Amino acid sequence: MERYLNAAVIWFIIGLLCFLLEFVIPGLILFFFAVGAWIVAILSLFIEMSVNVQLILFLASSILTILLFRKWVKKIIWTKKHSTELEHEFLGKTGKAETFIGPGQNGKVHFKGTSWDARSEDTIEKGENVTITGNESIQLIVKSTKPLL
Repeated sequence: MERYLNAAVIWFIIGLLCFLLEFVIPGLILFFFAVGAWIVAILSLFIEMSVNVQLILFLASSILTILLFRKWVKKIIWTKKHSTELEHEFLGKTGKAETFIGPGQNGKVHFKGTSWDARSEDTIEKGENVTITGNESIQLIVKSTKPLL
């Protein structure tokens, strides 16, 4: 029993290291390798397995969890973290067009001391104030703040 307990401890430590490394190297891959290691740790407590079987189980469970759950977990984390951040820091705020922006022609907007890629369905002249209405990745979606005639 002691021999298998040692294998469980080793797999648990490997999982813990992968989990902690996820904070250093984000990408939501190492987290699932941690899960795979913990699955092997739990199973090795109850089932006698050779090292080869443990490695195959580790790789299979890690890859399977990545394929099944990565997009779902990433979507949950990204949506919760970035949607509220975007709402508070970007949406409804005013920036200034650094270039011409029009339908079909992207441009640049100055906002919070940084130049951002931007697009709009409005025709926006250089130097005009814009309101941020959304984003697609790192590109802002803006609209003109000048009143319609």
